[in-house]
Amino acid sequence: MIQDFGVLPDGTTVREITLKKGPLEASVLTYGAIIRDLKVDGQSVTLGFEDLQSYLDHSPYFGAVVGRCANRIAGGNLTVDGVGYQLDLNDNGRHHLHGGSLGFSARNWQLEQHDKASVLLKLVSEDGDMGYPGQVEALLRYTLTGAGALRVKMTATTSATTPVNLTQHAYFNLDGSADILDHTLEIAADRYLPVDEALIPTGEIRKVAWTPYDFQEGRKLRRKPGEQGVLYDHNFCLVDAPAQELAFAAALEDGAGSRRMEVWTTEPGLQLFDAEGMDVPVPGLAGKRYGAHAGLCLEAQRWPDGVNQKEFMDVLLRPGETYSHATEFRFS
Repeated sequence: MIQDFGVLPDGTTVREITLKKGPLEASVLTYGAIIRDLKVDGQSVTLGFEDLQSYLDHSPYFGAVVGRCANRIAGGNLTVDGVGYQLDLNDNGRHHLHGGSLGFSARNWQLEQHDKASVLLKLVSEDGDMGYPGQVEALLRYTLTGAGALRVKMTATTSATTPVNLTQHAYFNLDGSADILDHTLEIAADRYLPVDEALIPTGEIRKVAWTPYDFQEGRKLRRKPGEQGVLYDHNFCLVDAPAQELAFAAALEDGAGSRRMEVWTTEPGLQLFDAEGMDVPVPGLAGKRYGAHAGLCLEAQRWPDGVNQKEFMDVLLRPGETYSHATEFRFS
């Protein structure tokens, strides 16, 4: 089903596409390629809004696809083949975040095709968009599978060498509770990236063992005694390079252990963000208020600030190549 969801300030119409298959129902917006709502057996498991204006004014990337380059780029500085570029500084005026102030999450994607269980969206990012070189054409398909999963597949091509690193930025809460601190999280990573005060990776790759960042055996997100100052807005290093096949990255269970979500991805990194400072001033889905820890993000991606970190994997896409990303959120 397709219906109009609202009109953007430039006069273009945002469409909402509803997908259904088995126990899953997803509402997808053309604006930001947003997953506005995802229901499992009738229970909403993501955070979102009921109206377009709330997304324009108050959304912390709820359910959006972020790019052209997800996460932070220090100083917005980019050098490609010896040529320097200055990217949009939308993170406190100092750094570049999630593709800039008018990144992929703030663009109205073109609806290419859809059926009852899938939708294909397209976005063209022009040369110079947010300071990036080259024209990038991105394709995104959301599919609800018969096995109870939301599948996200993204590809991109470019006319000139440029970084491309897309991710799905849904906030999950599996039981509708006020916060996710009693959810249990497992992450299949034995390393993570420490960050500085601006949340930029320092360049160190550190073992998670004997730190508050060890989720290998699965544990609750509620801070333990002595961990009150621990922040969760870090990339976990799953592998060292993108893969061809999906691999297990993480599992999340609600407080009662009655609903489980697994994340499987081709991406080498997973950003954990548990929204400690969230305080959304307007109602969300079904009138809910979203405060601290109302949901968490598990963002499959290439390692952040890869354009400036020589020890991290290459995130540059070159003409003639195709960027490819696949992630599945599997529910049981």
